[in-house]
Amino acid sequence: MSEKGPCDYILVKTVLGMEHVAASYIQDIDPAAEVVPSPRGFKGLVLVKPSKDKYEVAREIEANVPEAEKVLVIEGCAPAQPEEIAEVAASLAPHYISSSETFAVRTTRRGRHSFTSIDVNVIVGDAVRKATGASVNLRYPDKVVAVEIIADKAFIAFYPGSKEWKKMRPGKYPLYKLFRKIAIVQMPYLGPLDACKTMGVRIGREVQNFEVGELVIAPIGLVDALQLKTFLEGVFEGIESRYQVQRKSYGRKTHRVPVYLQDLYQLVRARSNEAIIVFEPEGEHVSKKAEEIVKLVKRYPRINMLFGSREGIPEGVYRFANLVLDIAPGITLSTEYAAASALIAIASVIHDYLAEEEEQEADRTNEQNK
Repeated sequence: MSEKGPCDYILVKTVLGMEHVAASYIQDIDPAAEVVPSPRGFKGLVLVKPSKDKYEVAREIEANVPEAEKVLVIEGCAPAQPEEIAEVAASLAPHYISSSETFAVRTTRRGRHSFTSIDVNVIVGDAVRKATGASVNLRYPDKVVAVEIIADKAFIAFYPGSKEWKKMRPGKYPLYKLFRKIAIVQMPYLGPLDACKTMGVRIGREVQNFEVGELVIAPIGLVDALQLKTFLEGVFEGIESRYQVQRKSYGRKTHRVPVYLQDLYQLVRARSNEAIIVFEPEGEHVSKKAEEIVKLVKRYPRINMLFGSREGIPEGVYRFANLVLDIAPGITLSTEYAAASALIAIASVIHDYLAEEEEQEADRTNEQNK
């Protein structure tokens, strides 16, 4: 390929190892097309030169080939040099990006080069900005300029920013903010030592998974010290194992869940001025109490969520709770899944309230800054 300028290709991205499968289905869609799986030896790619309208072929691939993770209609080609790519991208951009829109450049390099993907983003982004009058928005752009570099060739595509799958986008509330306000109060799982340890590990991993504000292990009265010790060892092991995974994978500071020990009745007395929610089958279904949960979250700096173990939370505690909730009527949840299920249920029923409130707060801040 020696093109520089407009060109007619489709670049399909697949899961590694699925490129030949995808290529065979694409060949069925357009038998006369040139279909090259793993171009230049790079797995996870299928390069297609269609024999008919490339947009029609791309639509058929999206509709019929689930092995195709992304389908990029290529509008321009250039040698793999930032200045050459920028020249072609700038000449094409006014056809796809208006001055009133925002854009971002996303570059993926394959092969050895004297420049980085960031270098390409900067040079191409500046050229596109000058050519269109559009502004840059790296997080939530209206349009994306995709630069796909395969060895010494660059392929340029344009697509709506709405097609990008993101973990966080406008309208989604980061739930770790909610979970940080929550104290999980868990009666310990006591019994055979191997079961105590296993259950402790599972509970520890679950509370750390959600990065709750704290975990309070709350026995009632006299308990077997060795069983409690074994359970706590499991809890700390579970927290630590999940915490180390989060530290490596998160792009933000991770909160290690602290663990405390207090008799359940004494905890209820000590936190009587805080929000207390008991999770037991006798309660109302969580969906019916969404507005009340939101009020508790807004009013109290800490929300205490109480969970039983082999035995449930004593009914005498119900009188001191703001809410008694059920999350799965007709189903008895196992001890290790109760807290996780409740956190997900709470988050699900009040997420939209929190997202709307955060959006309103952002609007107020923007107005004040104008």
